Amino acid sequence: MHKDMKKRVTFTATFLCMFLHELYMVANAQDGAATEPITPALFIFGDSLIDNGNNNYLFTAAKANYFPYGIDTGGPTGRFSNGLTVVDYGARYLGLPYIPPYFSITSFGRNILRGINYASAAAGILDETGRHYGQRTTLNGQIFQFQETVTLKLPPLFQNQDELTQYLAKSVFLVDIGGNDYLNNYLQPERYDTSSRYDGESFADLLRDTLTSQITRLYNIGARKMVLVGSGPLGCIPSFLSKSNDGNCVASVNNLIIPFNSRLIEMTNTLSDSLPGSFFVYQNTYDLFDDIIHNTSKYGFINSAKACCGNGRDGGELTCLPLQQPCAERDQYVFWDSFHPTQAVNAIIARRGYSQYATDCTPISIYQLAQR
Repeated sequence: MHKDMKKRVTFTATFLCMFLHELYMVANAQDGAATEPITPALFIFGDSLIDNGNNNYLFTAAKANYFPYGIDTGGPTGRFSNGLTVVDYGARYLGLPYIPPYFSITSFGRNILRGINYASAAAGILDETGRHYGQRTTLNGQIFQFQETVTLKLPPLFQNQDELTQYLAKSVFLVDIGGNDYLNNYLQPERYDTSSRYDGESFADLLRDTLTSQITRLYNIGARKMVLVGSGPLGCIPSFLSKSNDGNCVASVNNLIIPFNSRLIEMTNTLSDSLPGSFFVYQNTYDLFDDIIHNTSKYGFINSAKACCGNGRDGGELTCLPLQQPCAERDQYVFWDSFHPTQAVNAIIARRGYSQYATDCTPISIYQLAQR
């Protein structure tokens, strides 16, 4: 067979397998979910922490569409985990199926009525963030995709505009982004000049001002109930631990994240006041993740310093390598690869944010927000 033909056959077979697996996951998504949806839909905006397959369809180095990603859910789907993401578990708590990725063929017709996931690995609040990976859908791009959804895809599914407006007002909108603006921008001075133009406080101000404008655009399109997710302690991920002289979290990195999170908390108050009819929730992932890392055994984990796969197993910086055999004790590791947590950690984060007994959100839980 001709080499180009082999490539096309392999490419087609790969996407067919992922498509069939997506259908399987959607069909089985109610396992462990609430019996009835408590919100019409969940619309998701973010980066690789919650990308569930959008980057499969882009020309980018930021992909997770190969084994061993997805090893604990039957195969790779594009999720940067051994299994499920936080929003997968979160959707269950809200009584929803797994939310389909925007670019997937499963994201059509009435399937979109429970929401769409627009998240894209390597994306950031700033358009330039992550450009060295290739294609990615920035937050601005994701909001444009949502506007297209509201303008073109959703109207045929409703009797009139008022019905659509009420549907959007009752749905939950989650924005989990910002980490890449540090990992794949500010902390890479050889590629980006932001660290030479801004100190830590002024860069956090830049992200806040940009994100405020973006959230306002979401509001103007119809979003009312919104969740802003804080960034975790990035200085504690294996990628940075590999550069640490003493094996401890890199304080200088974490000290950049704290001002960003504080501004997200401020935004939940200022935006609620300035956007009539809106309600904002802040999800604090920083403190929980910090506690998991420093009190590992309390959560049932044995390793918080090294990743389960990739050369992060040796304290390196790479994600999982294709066909690499990961660690066997995946549920006992905090990190799946050098940047992303295991599904066991994702389950804890979701329970602490989405369940009826959530403790890591202010002023109310995501579950309570969905019920409003």
